[in-house]
Amino acid sequence: MKLVASDAPQVSVQESQEQVGHEHGAHDHGDGLEWEDLMPEINRASDPSNMFWQLIDRETGAENSAISWAFTVGDRVKIRLVNEMASDHPMHHPFHIHGAGRFLILSRDGKPEPNLVWKDTVLVRSGQTVDILLDVSNPGLWMAHCHIAEHIQSGMMFTFNVARPDPSGKPAAAPEALGVESTP
Repeated sequence: MKLVASDAPQVSVQESQEQVGHEHGAHDHGDGLEWEDLMPEINRASDPSNMFWQLIDRETGAENSAISWAFTVGDRVKIRLVNEMASDHPMHHPFHIHGAGRFLILSRDGKPEPNLVWKDTVLVRSGQTVDILLDVSNPGLWMAHCHIAEHIQSGMMFTFNVARPDPSGKPAAAPEALGVESTP
């Protein structure tokens, strides 16, 4: 997955809910998970010695553990997750953010998400772009990663810091987008 700057305007959680409504409904996602994908031969042949999974911050070019994000409690950050089809082994990635807060899925491939519920994990399908709004609420050192164990083992994770609010009110710099890709 790669991080790309989002050209969509920042919106509050309330505005997001008003724009798409708050309907609970089924999602039309019939393409399955990793073990149900269309590349079973590559799945069987790949392991951490020959497949390296990466999270890439497109703004800085940093990969995996070199990604250096910093937030402050109270930040609301829009992050674009892009799962590129141009990788050596395109597949779905369940992207998970530990304890720093919660997020809403705002849209999938530019289509507003009709089911706005707080989450800590989102499945980013092959070739899909997902916009999330992270509500940062918990200080500390936290981790974000793909929730497939082999991908974590390959390095598809990073840590980031969440600081307590500065009494002066100065915000921390925030990322805008994240991407995933695989390389042999």
